[in-house]
Amino acid sequence: MAKQSMQFLKVGLIISLFTLAACSSSSDVEDATEGNQSASGNNSGSSATTNPGGSGNQLTQDQIRAQAALRQTIFYFEFDIAEFDAGDRDTLTFHARDLATNTGKRIRLEGHADERGTREYNLALGERRANGILNYLIVNGASRSQIEVVSYGEEQPAVSGSSEGAYRQNRRVEIVGR
Repeated sequence: MAKQSMQFLKVGLIISLFTLAACSSSSDVEDATEGNQSASGNNSGSSATTNPGGSGNQLTQDQIRAQAALRQTIFYFEFDIAEFDAGDRDTLTFHARDLATNTGKRIRLEGHADERGTREYNLALGERRANGILNYLIVNGASRSQIEVVSYGEEQPAVSGSSEGAYRQNRRVEIVGR
């Protein structure tokens, strides 16, 4: 649980830094852009776009969201469930689009389970979890040839212990670059 909280904290900090950097470096450009838009009668512009003719260092909101999503590489599961959480769909969609765009990129989906259940059952459960994510990535643009699936079952726990908190962190699929 602490590892996941730390990941969310890091993502929030990075997004805040990007937003702060984008806001502080674009005020002159925004003023000029707003003046041009007012003259043309178009006020629907966004300050989160790249600066045409500028340095190109400014990121759009979509780019910031994509970068944050691609940093999330661990997806957690409920007890004895192979379907990933519906809240992970957007993040997995960014991963699928990234794979579709970068056809040379290869990943491995590593399925895991907590220690409850037999070794064989947990290996199969880890594989079902990884295959669920594999199928979602393929449906959303990734190529099957880019993705390898491995199940470790209960053999590589993220956290030692027999508490619900430890079990929760061990029921996961990790995306690993290869």
